Parts: sequence; structure tokens; C-alpha cells
Amino acid sequence: MKITLNRINDDFLFECTNAQGNSILLDNTTQPGAKGVSPMESIMMAVAGCSGIDVVAILKKQRQEITGFQAEVEGERIPVDDAKPFKSIKVKFLLEGNIDPKKAYKAAQLSFEKYCSVSKTLEPNVEIGYDVFVNGERAEA
Repeated sequence: MKITLNRINDDFLFECTNAQGNSILLDNTTQPGAKGVSPMESIMMAVAGCSGIDVVAILKKQRQEITGFQAEVEGERIPVDDAKPFKSIKVKFLLEGNIDPKKAYKAAQLSFEKYCSVSKTLEPNVEIGYDVFVNGERAEA
């Protein structure tokens, strides 16, 4: 796995491109007019995307009908010397469709406990939590 990062303006805007040519923009979002996401926001996006792929894949294998899928992610950061790493990240999945709530919750549980490489990379230092809602109702095990 390899990405390249190229500076594309005179400030802090960078384009990160993977081997397939797909890219995202990173920027210093504390500056006015930022055109990309911050590196820390990209970490939260990676957690949501990685786990989202897992949840959808698991539910599709179980023939659940997903008509809507959204994730909201919040991160809490703490000062450590001059840095501010994440202390915790919480993902809230909002699913719509003909979906068994227990299966949706189990899919999220499997993702975070077994499959999601991004959260597994972070978990030694970051507390990762999640909630699952199906058709507006909170899902549980």
C-alpha cells in the first residue's frame, strides 16, 4: 500500500493520491478558506469508512435491505505536550431499510472488535465506541 502527497498551493493544501489515482485534499482547517479536510478529520473519516464497509458487507451477506446508511463521528482530543491526539472516537450509525436491528448491531460489533483495521490501529491508544440506529430506533445486542 502506498500513497503520494503533493503540495498544491503556497500554503497548506495537499493532495493525497493512492495507487489507483483516487485522491483527497488535506488542509490546515484552522486557516480561513481551507479547501480540504484536516489530517485529524481524515482519521475520523477513515474509521467511519472502514467500519461502514464492514457493516454494509456483513448486512448484505445476511440479505438485509439497506436503503439508507449514514455515520456521524465525534472525536475527543487531549493535549499531550504540543500535540492533541484523540482520547476517544464515537461512531453513530444511522441505517434505514428492512434491517433486523440485532443483525445491524452485531455487524457493527464485529467490525470494531474484529475487522476494522483503522480502529484496530488506533485502539491501543484511543477508546473507540459506537451506537447503531435502525429506522430511528436504537439497536442493541
